[in-house]
Amino acid sequence: MIAPISENSGDPEAGDTSRSTDVDDLVVVAEFRDPIYPGLVSTGKVERGGDKPFHTVINAENFHALQTLLFTHRGKVDAIYIDPPYNTGARDWKYNNDYVEGDDLYRHSKWLAFMERRLLMAKELLNPDNSVLIVTIDEKEYLRLGLLLEQTFPEGKMQMVSSLINPTGAIRTNEFTRTNEFIYFVSFGAAELAADTTDIGEGEEVRWNQLRRFELSSARRGPQPRPDQFYPIYVDVQTGRIAEIGDSIPVHVERDSVPDRPGCVTLWPLKPDGTEMIWGLTPTSLRLRLAQGFVRVTRGKGADDQFSVSYLTSGKVGSVADGSIRIVGRRPDGSAIVERVDGVKKVMPTTQWVRESHSAQAYGTKLLSQVIPNRRFPFPKSLYAVEDVLRYFVGSRPSATVVDFFSGSGTTAHAVMRLNKQDGGRRRSISVTNNEVSADEQAKLRKQNLRPGDPDWEQWGICDYITKPRIRAAITGQTPDGKPIKGDYKFTDVFPMADGFDENVEFFTLTYEAPMRVQSNREFARIAPFLWLRAGSQGRRIESLETGWDVADAYGVLADLDQTDAFLTALANTPSVAIAYIVTDEDRLFEAISRELPSGVEPVRLYQSYLSNFEIDAMRSVR
Repeated sequence: MIAPISENSGDPEAGDTSRSTDVDDLVVVAEFRDPIYPGLVSTGKVERGGDKPFHTVINAENFHALQTLLFTHRGKVDAIYIDPPYNTGARDWKYNNDYVEGDDLYRHSKWLAFMERRLLMAKELLNPDNSVLIVTIDEKEYLRLGLLLEQTFPEGKMQMVSSLINPTGAIRTNEFTRTNEFIYFVSFGAAELAADTTDIGEGEEVRWNQLRRFELSSARRGPQPRPDQFYPIYVDVQTGRIAEIGDSIPVHVERDSVPDRPGCVTLWPLKPDGTEMIWGLTPTSLRLRLAQGFVRVTRGKGADDQFSVSYLTSGKVGSVADGSIRIVGRRPDGSAIVERVDGVKKVMPTTQWVRESHSAQAYGTKLLSQVIPNRRFPFPKSLYAVEDVLRYFVGSRPSATVVDFFSGSGTTAHAVMRLNKQDGGRRRSISVTNNEVSADEQAKLRKQNLRPGDPDWEQWGICDYITKPRIRAAITGQTPDGKPIKGDYKFTDVFPMADGFDENVEFFTLTYEAPMRVQSNREFARIAPFLWLRAGSQGRRIESLETGWDVADAYGVLADLDQTDAFLTALANTPSVAIAYIVTDEDRLFEAISRELPSGVEPVRLYQSYLSNFEIDAMRSVR
C-alpha cells in the first residue's frame, strides 16, 4: 500500500511537494489520540536574588504549557498579560504549524479557535477571588476578541483602553495610519484598579464638583428617573449664601408650580438650553454637607441670577476625616477652604492613554537594542507600558504571580522585575514562548540543509536568540557579549541599566516523555520542576528520591511510606515548607499521613504512576 507524504519547504514561493512511500516503511511514533506526558528540562539559570522566588521561562508550544501549568498553578495566578498574534495577514504567526494566510476565508474563525482554546485554560489558572486578565490587540480583531472575552469570562468585569503606541503612525496603503492599539482588562472578584498618582505641591486647593449632573442618563425624565434629586435651592441675592434647600418634587409636578422665596434666586438643575437634569445629592445629603461647610455657591459674571453650586464628594469628605485633606479656613459664604496635605493627587486612569513612556519604538524596539544589541525582534512592547498596566492591579501585591503565555521577547518578565525593584517586592513571572524561527530565516536555513531540532537551526529561535538573552541581560546588566548595557531606565524608577536586578530566573524546555520512562520514579528528574513550581519556585529543588523522601525549603516529597516518621520530623523542623507531596495509590494511607502534617502544610497526592498526575490529553476538550 502506498501512502502520500506532504512536505513543506518553508519557502513561501515553493508551495507543498509530495512523495509516496510504502506504509510498511512508516514508523508509528504516537497515535493521533494518544495522551502526552510532559517533562521540564532546565537549560540554565541566573541567580542574583538571594532567597527570592525564581522567575520562570518555558520554551514550549503554549497550549501544552498551559495544560501543564494547570497542575502547578490552577486558581493561583494573580495576573495574566498577553500580547497574542494580531492576525493581520502577515506571515509572522503560525497556527498548528501552518501559516494563516491573509486571504484565508476562515482566518478569523481559525484565530478565534486558536485564542479560545488558550483563554479557556487561562480561566482555570486565574484566581477567581482576585485576579486580572490583560490582552492587547489592534483593530483587526478587537471586536471579535471582545465578544470572545465576554463569552469566556461572563463573571468578569471588562473594560477596554485605547493606547497611543506609535506617535508617528504605521502608514498603510489606502488606510488610516495606525497610531494606537487596544488593551482589554478583565478583572475578577475583589480585584481593584489602582489610581494614578501625581506629585503636587503641598497646599494645593482641592477641586470641588459641580452639583448639577451633566450626563444624559441624569435627565430628570430620563430612562432611570431619580425624583428625589430634583428640588429648588434658594440663594440669597445679597449674601450669595444658600438660604434654604427645598424638598424634592415628583416627576409629574412642574417646577413652575413651586413658589420662589423673597430676596432669593431659585436654582434648579437646568442645562443652559433649559433641559431639566438632577442634582448630585438628595436634599437630606446636601443639607448635611452644607452644615459641614462642604457646599459653596459661586456667583457668575453675568446677571444676578447666574449662580452655580458645587460640593465636596464623599471621597474627599473622607479624606478630610483621615487627615490627607485639611481645612485651612472659611470663605464668606461659610464653605470650607480645603488643601491637600500629602502633596499627592490620585486620579483614576482614563480609557484614552497618550503617554510618552508607551512608545513601542522608543521603549520597545530601541530599548531592546540596548539590552541585546544587533538582535532584532518585530514589534516588542514598551517596557514601561507593560509595567504600567501591571502596576494598576498588582502594584499593591508584592507576592503576585504573573503569567504571559505569548511572552515573545520577554517584556512582561522584565516589567515584573522593574516593579519588584521599586517596592522590594517578590513577584514572580512565568513566561512561555516557543523557539520559532521566522519564515525568511527558515528558508535560508533549509537551503543549508538544516531542520528544526538541529542546534544550528535552534540557535536562531525566539526563545534562544531573543527571550533568554534579554532576561539574562536585564538581570546581570550585561549584554550577551558581556559588556555593560548602555543607558538608563526612565520614568517611574531611573537608574543605570547596567545595574541589573536582584532577581533569580531559570530557563526550561518542555519535553514530551515516553510513558514507560515516566512510570514510577524512573524519570523523576523530568517532573521535579513541576513540584518545585507548584511550591512557589523558590529555594532548593528536590531532584531525586534515592532515599525515599526529601524535604527542601518550600516543600517535601515522600515516596517510601516506611520513611513517614523521618519525613514528618523533617517537616516539623522546616517551618518554611508549604506543600507535602505524598506518593501513594492508597486513599487511607494518604489521608492518615495528611492528618499528621504540621499545621499550614498542604498535602498533595502523587500517584505511584506519575503518568496519572501529568498526563496531557492530546484531544482535550475546550469546554
